[in-house]
Parts: sequence; structure tokens; C-alpha cells
Amino acid sequence: MGHARLTASTLPPVRGTLKADAPLAPLVWFKAGGTAQWLFEPKDADDLSDFMAMLDPAMPVMALGLGSNLIVRDGGVPGVVVRLGKPFAKVEALDATTLRCGGGASGILVSSTARDAGIAGLEFLRSIPGTVGGFVRMNGGAYGRETADILVECDLVLRSGEQVTLLNSDLHYSYRHSNLTDGAVVVSATFRGEPGEPAGIQAEMDRIATAREESQPLRSKTGGSTFKNPDGHKAWALVDEAGCRGLALGGAQVSDKHTNFLLNTGDATSSDIESLGEEVRRRVKEKSGVELEWEIQRVGRK
Repeated sequence: MGHARLTASTLPPVRGTLKADAPLAPLVWFKAGGTAQWLFEPKDADDLSDFMAMLDPAMPVMALGLGSNLIVRDGGVPGVVVRLGKPFAKVEALDATTLRCGGGASGILVSSTARDAGIAGLEFLRSIPGTVGGFVRMNGGAYGRETADILVECDLVLRSGEQVTLLNSDLHYSYRHSNLTDGAVVVSATFRGEPGEPAGIQAEMDRIATAREESQPLRSKTGGSTFKNPDGHKAWALVDEAGCRGLALGGAQVSDKHTNFLLNTGDATSSDIESLGEEVRRRVKEKSGVELEWEIQRVGRK
């Protein structure tokens, strides 16, 4: 690992903040895992673009949003983790149906700004714990809607440092997937809804929030939906049928409340959490013959 000896002086200059060996556990929902070799919070898109252009092409780059759908392995993440902070967290209405959103803006901010502007159709974002960049990359969705339904276009900084704008059709969306390459960072996106009444929009957001509160372990250290729903199945039901409700391994446990959620009950390592997920996959395959796919991203070294 030649990269391990790099010092800040050998990396490109930045206007934002660049930290070595930065703990990632506090930044992810599971509150577990190792450090980032480098954590970069750019000041603006140009800062990110200049940095990426000058960075050794062999150095891996990963974007980090709210860390809700992520296991950072205990050995940490080599290369640079890019976190879009305050400068990327703005949301503004462009007209009666469209919003321009920074890549670091939360789903809650996007949906409430849409409500205040009388834009309906973005209520589902209220229920997804993540940022715009994560929604765009993963085609985030909930309650029958997904990012593919609302995205007009997005601005990216590619790993090369080039700044590009892609249309919805360029991303080739499928279930929880886009064709965005590794190292590309979504710095902003334009979403389109339809005209609505703020009161009606708020009622729909309340309905979604209540449904989520009743079905998901929101007060716990978790990573959101663990497995993708296979064709014709619900992941939680397969996990339940395989007898995994409440199953524990080290400090990790399958939620009793919603079996497609894994929990850190206190001091789980990322290895506990990932190993438990793999055990659930094994039991489901044995019981139903279905191979569950991870929805949670797993990154870094074991």
C-alpha cells in the first residue's frame, strides 16, 4: 500500500477540509466500522472537480451521504471518501413543478421544500433516510415511488474531475440501481413533481411518516432495508419464513419489528453485521431457494 504513506502535502490542494484517518463510524447509521484513509468535504463543485482532476488516478474515491444504507467494514476505506456538507445541502424551487437540490440535501429537506412550494409527488422522499446524491445513484424509492419517477437531470463530478450533466435516461435506472460509475459524485439534481396544495402534500407526508414509524425500527442503529425485494417476493417475508426474526450474532441482530432491517444492539462490529446478513442469506436460500441480494452497500476492508 504505497498510498498509506501519503501526507496532505502530497495530495492536491483543497479549499474545503481534508482529514487523514477519519473515523467513519460516527457518520454512518450503524455506528460501526473503520476509518477513511482521507475524508474530503469540498467547499463547492469546483473544489471537488479540481481535486479529482489532480488526484492520482489509482486512488479510489467514494461518495458518502447520510451513511444510512452502508456498512463500512472494520478495516476502513482506502482512498478518499467525499462527503458533501453544508455547501451542497440547499434546495430551491425553480418553478411551479421543479426543484433544484444539492447532492448533500436530505430527503426530509427536499420533501418539505416541495410542500412549501406546492409541488406534489416528492412526498416519498420524506421517508428515505439519505441524501439526493444517494437517491440518484441508488434510484432510492419507497411507498410505490422512486427517484426515476422524478429526476429530470443531475450534475456530476466524474472521477477524472470532469463536470457533466446527465439526463434521467442517461442513468438507465432499474430497481435500486443506476449505471453511475464508481468515483462519480452527484453534486446536484433537478426533480420534477406536479402542482399541489401544501395541506394535501403535508397530509401525504404524514401518512407516509406514520406508516414508516409503525413498520420500521427508526429509533435504532440500523442500515435501512438490508436486502432487495426479489421478483415476486418481499425480502422481509422470506427472512421471516426462514426463522431469522430476532436472530443475533455478536452485537448484531435481525429486527423483531421489521425483518429486513439489521440492528447494532450496542457494540456490534461491522463484521458482526455483515456476517449476520450473510447467515440470513444462507438460511433464506436453504428455506426458499431464493438468493437474496444486498441492498446495503458494503465498502472497505474486512
